[in-house]
Amino acid sequence: MIAIVYIVGIIILFRLFNLQIVNGAEYREDSNTRLAREATIEAARGSILDRSGNVLVSTEMNFSLEMYKSKTDDAQLNDSISLMTQILENNGNSYVDTFPISIEPFEYHFESDEELAKWKEEYDIPETASAEEAFYLFRDKYQIQSEDVKEIRRILAIRYAITTIGYSTTRSIEISDNISRESAVQLQENSQNLTGINIVVEPIRVYHTGNLASHIIGYMGRISDNNKKEFEEEGDTHEYDSDDKVGQSGIEKVFENYLRGEDGIKQIDMSVDGTVTGEYTAQEAIGGANVVLTIDANLQRVAEESLERNIMQIREGYWGNAYPAEGGAVVVTNVKTGEILAMASYPDYEPALFYDGISQDKYNEYNDPSSLRPLFSRATQGLYPPGSIFKMVTAIAGLESGVVTVDETINDNGRFIVSDDPNYNNPACWYYNEYGRGHGRLNVVGALMKSCNYYFFDVSNRMGIDTLNVYTDYFGLGRRTGIELTESTGTVASREVAEENGEVWSAAYTASASIGQSYNSFTPIQMAKYISMVANGGHPIDLSIVKNVINSNGSQASKEEIDAYVNKKLGTETQVTEDKNINPETINAVKEGMKSVAEEEGGTAYSVFRDFAIELGGKTGSAELSSNKDSKDVIAWFAGFAPYEDPEIAIVVMVEKGGHGYYTAQVVKEIMTEYFGMNIQEVTEDMSASTETESFR
Repeated sequence: MIAIVYIVGIIILFRLFNLQIVNGAEYREDSNTRLAREATIEAARGSILDRSGNVLVSTEMNFSLEMYKSKTDDAQLNDSISLMTQILENNGNSYVDTFPISIEPFEYHFESDEELAKWKEEYDIPETASAEEAFYLFRDKYQIQSEDVKEIRRILAIRYAITTIGYSTTRSIEISDNISRESAVQLQENSQNLTGINIVVEPIRVYHTGNLASHIIGYMGRISDNNKKEFEEEGDTHEYDSDDKVGQSGIEKVFENYLRGEDGIKQIDMSVDGTVTGEYTAQEAIGGANVVLTIDANLQRVAEESLERNIMQIREGYWGNAYPAEGGAVVVTNVKTGEILAMASYPDYEPALFYDGISQDKYNEYNDPSSLRPLFSRATQGLYPPGSIFKMVTAIAGLESGVVTVDETINDNGRFIVSDDPNYNNPACWYYNEYGRGHGRLNVVGALMKSCNYYFFDVSNRMGIDTLNVYTDYFGLGRRTGIELTESTGTVASREVAEENGEVWSAAYTASASIGQSYNSFTPIQMAKYISMVANGGHPIDLSIVKNVINSNGSQASKEEIDAYVNKKLGTETQVTEDKNINPETINAVKEGMKSVAEEEGGTAYSVFRDFAIELGGKTGSAELSSNKDSKDVIAWFAGFAPYEDPEIAIVVMVEKGGHGYYTAQVVKEIMTEYFGMNIQEVTEDMSASTETESFR
């Protein structure tokens, strides 16, 4: 044992002697000429796709060029810079250049005369020196040996940037943030002649469809303190750098955890002179998950274009009277599944502008209080009185509570009496306000067809506001729809709300609430959920805009996982609504009334749909925001579903200051035409059709 210990000891001593004495100098030099540096491999962010797999947003690889300080002399550094900039210019790529002396087009000149004296003093340039003299003083300062003026200027651009920005062996200077693949390849091929350069491959966000679905997709931006606080509150343990970009709105924000992926680590070996001698991946990057939306890109495009065109036509008086139409929204749903097939808000915005930092002018334009607020999603966050498209709730509540029957008629004599006080202005039907008389006797079908206010005043007075509120809640009005985005909840007209506003509930409030006025204010997406439930037979559904989430390994996240994630992200809870099993006779009567709106002469939207190839149900609504009869501050609505016999889709359109509900029906017609693939001739509108405003309708 002693002998073995001695032998092993001798071997170790011999090895140490060989390493430190015999070959020590060689190993020391080799060690001194090697540098190891870690770099982050940014994970590719997941894509956002429509229901058919069309890519709406994806990540593409961007090549950027950076340079580290290396132990080289001026001559070698200048030669390296000359070759590097020549390659970039040959491929049409720009690079950092803040050197203030230009040699183009034909003479030397300073780019700016502002603070020129201060600049000269800072760089020890004589105060009287011309641009040409200063140019050559810098050439000598950096010991550039070339006589080619253009080559000198290229080298000066980088050397000056190094001086002003600074770099080290561990901190790089960015030469170019976007170089072509050709430049990247050529720079790699010439790496033995280029000192300290490193080509960084980083993912960039590309919005392939421009503004399409901008309020759904959202935008990205540099991480803020508020973002970090939100992540901490959510229990996010991911480490973020100060220059990381994260989702700031829409799907980009809500599904940030799925989309972002996990960065990897790359080790780069370099010699002291800056030449890359090798690199390897220490930790692979894991790409983010793809989020597949329920929307159809083609239908989404039609919805957006039709909505914008409709707003322009209303402004121009296309249907007779012009109204100062402003913003608007459209929501298209599958009435059986609750999937959102299209959702538009006007005006929209450009998500791509935010990725690298939006300009101050554009930011001011988007956030100008006097503008139409392009960043605001009217479909999910705008709150509006629903007007007459709320009347189906009142009808169903009245029929189901038994205060009125399907066949019973109510005589509209114009003004509904809620007070015997001769000084009290009792509510009247819009028809009375326009023509001085009521509609006469109507059952529920006729009341919906003619949008008779008096009928719903009477029905609501019989059952009371509490019963009406039960059905308002059942149809999802005043609460979340289930969509995987931030949304407003709205307000349901009730005794409690009146009390909060210092008022005592009365029969007049009930009458107003029954036709979608009073304190009622809901989002277009809530109205779309409600119309979907009417169309599907009165059965509860939750709306959704995310079809599935596909992880980078090909697996799919379960519906339960996505719901739990979204609830945590938005701070919400899944709401379960028990099916009331509404009597089919009730639903059929209401749907028949909606059909008559669009299909029968005298219906409030008949002039738009009279020659349409698909049977549908619809309802107009014009909610006045002012008691002034001449005011044009009217929220115009149209809600519809089709086909009538076996409904597939529901559509709700809202236009601020849109005048009349039937003005917006054209949007529904165009969306249905796209959805059902109809090849029909354009129908000439009957411009002599009545354009009266339904007061509180």
